Amino acid sequence: MKQTLRELAEKLGCHLLGDSSIAVTNVSSPQSATSDSLVFVEDTSHLDGALGSPAAALIVGDFAAKNFAAAASKPFLISPHPRLTFARAAKLLRDRDRNRAIHPSAVVSASAKLGKNVAIGPRAILGEKVTVDDETTIGPGAVIEDNAVIGNHCRIDANVTIYEGTTIGNRVVVQAGAVLGSEGFGYVRDAQTGRYEQSPQIGRLIIEDDVEIGANSTVDRGALDETRIRRGAKIDNLVHIGHNCQIGENVIIAAQTGLSGSVTIEDDVIMGGQVGIGDHARVEAGAMIGGQGGILPKKILRGKGVVFWGTPARPVREYLRELAFLARSARKGS
Repeated sequence: MKQTLRELAEKLGCHLLGDSSIAVTNVSSPQSATSDSLVFVEDTSHLDGALGSPAAALIVGDFAAKNFAAAASKPFLISPHPRLTFARAAKLLRDRDRNRAIHPSAVVSASAKLGKNVAIGPRAILGEKVTVDDETTIGPGAVIEDNAVIGNHCRIDANVTIYEGTTIGNRVVVQAGAVLGSEGFGYVRDAQTGRYEQSPQIGRLIIEDDVEIGANSTVDRGALDETRIRRGAKIDNLVHIGHNCQIGENVIIAAQTGLSGSVTIEDDVIMGGQVGIGDHARVEAGAMIGGQGGILPKKILRGKGVVFWGTPARPVREYLRELAFLARSARKGS
C-alpha cells in the first residue's frame, strides 16, 4: 500500500527530514531495495551503504540527523528505535486484502456471526455459532469448529484448525497448519488389563490479544479447566504446548520447543529452540532458556535476566564451568 513519507512520519511518530511528498510502497534491506523502498539504519557504519542504495528513504537513529545536510539525496525518518519503527512501517505498508468477500466454496453455518469486512477463503469451514469479528481474514481450507470465537483484525492462515469452544482475542496471527484447542495427551492405565484410557480433555483454550502462533504449531485445550496464552506472546513454528499450560505476557518461544501439561511460563520469558519442559514445571518471570535446554517435571526456574542452559537447565556460567571441568578431566584421563 503506497504511503507518503508525511503520512508515515505522522503514524510512526518520527521526525521527518527531507521531501515529505515522496511515496514508498515496501520495506527492504539496502541490498534488495528499489526506488520505492524504505530501509533502516541502526548505526553509522551502515549509513553510507544505505545512502548508496536505490531506496527512496531511510529510517535512522538520532545519530544521523547531523549528517542530513551531506546526504540530502534521501529523506530521513528519525527514530530513537529504527528497527522497531521499521517493523511498524512494514505493517503499515503491507498490501491490504482488497477482496474482503466470502469465497463461494466456503461453508459457513447459518448460525455463524460475522463482523464487518470479514474475508473467508476457498473451502474454509465455519461451524455452528462461530463468531468472527471485524476485518478478520480466514484462509483457504481453515476449519473453525462450533462455538469458537475469533476477535477483530486477526489473520488465520490456510489449513488452520481451531477446535470447538476456543476463544481468540484481537489482532492474533495464526500461521498455516497450526492446530488450536485439540485434545491433550492424558491417559489413565488400567492395572488389570495394562491398557490406557484417555482422561477427560474437556477444558478450553483461550488466546489473548496480539498473540502470534507459527506454522504447524499445536496448542492443546485444558483437560478440565483452561490452557491460556496471554497477551503479546510470540510462538514460533513447530511448537507444542500441552493441556493446562499457562503462558504469560510477551513470552517468546522458538521453534521445536515442547511443553508438557500444566507448565507455567510467567511474563517476559524467552526460550530458544528445542527447549523441553516437563509437566507441572514453572519458569518465573524474565528468565531466558538457551536452545535445547531441559527442565525436569515440577521444577521451578527463577532468575530474572538469568540465562539457563543444558539439561537439567542451570545458569549458563555454572553450565560452562561444568563443561570446562569435564574437558580438563578427559584430558587428564587420556
